[in-house]
Amino acid sequence: MKITDCPIEGLKVIKLELHGDARGFFVERFHMKRFAEAGLPHIFLQDNHSRSAPGILRGLHYQHAPPQGKLIGVIRGRVLDVAVDVRPHSPTFGKHYAIELTGENGLLFWMPAGFAHGFCVLGDEPADMLYKVSSVYNASGEGGIRYDDPEIAIDWPLKNPTLSERDKHQQSFSDYKKQPPEWNT
Repeated sequence: MKITDCPIEGLKVIKLELHGDARGFFVERFHMKRFAEAGLPHIFLQDNHSRSAPGILRGLHYQHAPPQGKLIGVIRGRVLDVAVDVRPHSPTFGKHYAIELTGENGLLFWMPAGFAHGFCVLGDEPADMLYKVSSVYNASGEGGIRYDDPEIAIDWPLKNPTLSERDKHQQSFSDYKKQPPEWNT
């Protein structure tokens, strides 16, 4: 396992060791003791699996009560995964980082609480995403920001993505800044 810090404090890319040959591959996606020894989060309260069709864009979502971090990986297909720093007192507030996660590249993306998360499916096949979260889901403690907010300026590769009704009506980053939640991270 190789850990790389991203340009935004707190974000990490974890390169897993794939053992493969002509038959396929094996990868250990999570090992509590090894994660702890590497200084990575190692206690998670919920595992989630989402499948998204080609052309889908989800986000930008966050959970502030209780604050929720995510360990994200893709097991099938390809996504552009994006984290936006929404911690008001952070020097990188409003900045984003994007990474391609695939079912083949052996990468995990650690996103601590205080980030809004979004992704879009790349290519012509569905994408299956597995992610561990540091707190259980709480609908009353979640929020979102428009995926196409001009101030955040994410260069999404999809020009006309398919969005949920919720994502079509998320608040602007400007509105978020007027009354951000308390992160307690």
